[in-house]
Amino acid sequence: MSADQPLVLIVEDEPDLADLYATWLREKCRVRVAYGGREALDELDDDVDVVLLDRRMPDLSGDEALTEIRNRGFECRVAMVTAVEPDFDIVAMGFDDYLVKPVSKEALEETVENLLRRNTYNDGVQELFSLASKKALLESEKDPATLEDNEEYQELDERLSKLREDLDETLQQFDEERDIAAVYRDLGDTSAFENLESSE
Repeated sequence: MSADQPLVLIVEDEPDLADLYATWLREKCRVRVAYGGREALDELDDDVDVVLLDRRMPDLSGDEALTEIRNRGFECRVAMVTAVEPDFDIVAMGFDDYLVKPVSKEALEETVENLLRRNTYNDGVQELFSLASKKALLESEKDPATLEDNEEYQELDERLSKLREDLDETLQQFDEERDIAAVYRDLGDTSAFENLESSE
């Protein structure tokens, strides 16, 4: 496979599942597989574009591995792929997307494609997508009253609104290319897309 193909690092302590994800993605990407958090850190370098990271691993948890990835300054996109239902602790975590197992081949491929697309955007737009993903995820898991009463969610919502204002001009440029609309729709965050349309 060509070295120009994007490189995905799959981190999963269940070997059969890790190998299945690898088989699914090898059609379009180069793939590395790590069967634990510490092994993942050994496999990680600047060539890695996307990390698919399990949260529950015995040697080094996905949360700890994610913190180390960000502390080392790697600019890869990270999706948590896990059986752990999301809670408000995700607001402070440095991932870009979150998939709850079981995950279909189509969902995994789509997530990788979206994350690779985000790699082409500037830091502000990447942060916007990460925050929007977390907001949509929490809204799919929590009822409105719980969200309204949660300080972390309210702070997330405020950060997202402020970032949208700051990036308004950049977002309108992306909207002209239409790909941002697709990403927002994938995130279930149509309000941002509607706001862009109304501002044109």
